[in-house]
Amino acid sequence: MKQVGLFFGSFNPIHNGHLIVAQYMLEEAGLDEVWFVVSPHNPFKAQDQLWDELFRLKLAGAALSGNDAFHLCDLEFRLPRPSYTAHTLRHLLEQNPECHFSLIMGSDSLNSLPRWKDAGFLQTFNMLVYRRAGYEHARNMLDNTEQVRWFDAPYLDISATYIRERMDQGHSVRYLVPDSVFRLL
Repeated sequence: MKQVGLFFGSFNPIHNGHLIVAQYMLEEAGLDEVWFVVSPHNPFKAQDQLWDELFRLKLAGAALSGNDAFHLCDLEFRLPRPSYTAHTLRHLLEQNPECHFSLIMGSDSLNSLPRWKDAGFLQTFNMLVYRRAGYEHARNMLDNTEQVRWFDAPYLDISATYIRERMDQGHSVRYLVPDSVFRLL
């Protein structure tokens, strides 16, 4: 069975921190592939703060080119909005019976998991959690299960918000995003 890590996100925009975490998880968690599931509408984010969904998808595709283990997943663009992880997972399971899926997430996301739609269903998946500053000891309903594996992935203190703010101020974001993304911004 193919071991696939699912890295969900708005990727608003995708940046080098995302790619570093994904490569680390690919190797350290024993994954065969990492699928970047671009969410056009995350229910926890204000829609007016998101860049155009097709542009974000294009940037993610550009960032992933050249790494055969990284794949762009646009499934949520064909599903009802907003995008709920549990709904997407049901479709992915149905369409890919040869895959064993694990969720890649930061400890901040793990901390908020009880607020997610159908959080009980999500408990059936392995969670590959990388520590994020301020959330090193995130606690939730999965604390005492074997389903949560903790990783100390390299951490860059950059975010998509920081990148957007730099751009709004007229500053360069070179080296914060892959060159393929930088050329499209």
